[in-house]
Amino acid sequence: MATVGVNHPTPLDATSEPPPLFDGTTRLYSSYICPFAQRVWITRNFKGLQDEIKLVPLNLGNRPAWYKEKVYPENKVPALEHNGKIIGESLDLIKYVDNNFGGPSLLPDDPAKREFAEELIAYTDTFNKTVFTSFKGDTVKEAGPAFDHLENALHKFDDGPFFLGQFSLADIAFVPFVERFQIFLSEVFKYDITAGRPKLAKWIEEINKIDAYKQTKTDPIELVEFYKARFLALPS
Repeated sequence: MATVGVNHPTPLDATSEPPPLFDGTTRLYSSYICPFAQRVWITRNFKGLQDEIKLVPLNLGNRPAWYKEKVYPENKVPALEHNGKIIGESLDLIKYVDNNFGGPSLLPDDPAKREFAEELIAYTDTFNKTVFTSFKGDTVKEAGPAFDHLENALHKFDDGPFFLGQFSLADIAFVPFVERFQIFLSEVFKYDITAGRPKLAKWIEEINKIDAYKQTKTDPIELVEFYKARFLALPS
């Protein structure tokens, strides 16, 4: 298992040569700033697949031309090169990695928990859109119900601090975004997403004890600057 503070590979940019593509190596094309890619990175780490799935980070601001031409025409991350094909879309990929590789399963056998996992994972796009949209409006009022939804979901099973009790794909689907929203909303809007939400506070505390996640966390200072430029830039 990799350790916290591990040296991550240097991102490839427009000047970088491609790796030996489709040579049998399984590669996860990623980006350190992308929350969608982070989902798959956490899944890979938790299942102990660091040696089996090679991490290939890209510089999204200056991405290599060969990536679109030879790897993934969509030209986005994450993408997985496995068994001679490329698979994309983060929610599909976390399920694919869980189903097609060794390591601990990230979905329980309990049918009720599996059904709830599907409901939660289906809600992630709505959750993200609601919070991102709130940055341009009455942030606390508009984002609040999305975080209330998570707080309520965390009451469903009481056999652990996570959505399904134990750590699962449902947690992985949300945590990269909750991580970013918590930092940005606190710094810019002075809004604490855990205030009045004890289950969410506990969830964040417990998930931060998981090495597989901690190794993937984004730099908070860089994140705030990136989001300020992206979401709060004043029109010229």
